Amino acid sequence: MAKQVIFSENAPAAIGPYSQAIRAGNTVYLSGQIPLVPATMEVISDDVAEQTTQVFQNLQAVCEAAGGSLKDIVKLNIYMTDLGNFALVNEVMTKFFVEPYPARAALGVRALPKGVAVEIEGVMVLED
Repeated sequence: MAKQVIFSENAPAAIGPYSQAIRAGNTVYLSGQIPLVPATMEVISDDVAEQTTQVFQNLQAVCEAAGGSLKDIVKLNIYMTDLGNFALVNEVMTKFFVEPYPARAALGVRALPKGVAVEIEGVMVLED
């Protein structure tokens, strides 16, 4: 099965040796997005709600570049440097997703790239 690299100019460029996403068959593996503004490659702000919103916007751009949308995501992994932000991240997520929600894990981590508070990765499945 061939791998197809997915790239969107509307999402931050990779800051390491990885692709924004890889499509294999009808499955798209979305790399972790942090709250970088694509045009400036700077963190949007220190506000966790704004960071989470930017992350979902970045994921949305990559999903669209792959021919899908956030509604096609079947699995998310959310990494937070403070699990005290769990409810806030959930609140922001409901602005981007409707039921049935994707399967999900939410993990507390010591640190994330660029000192951000949240990073989210996912798996999207497209219709054949």
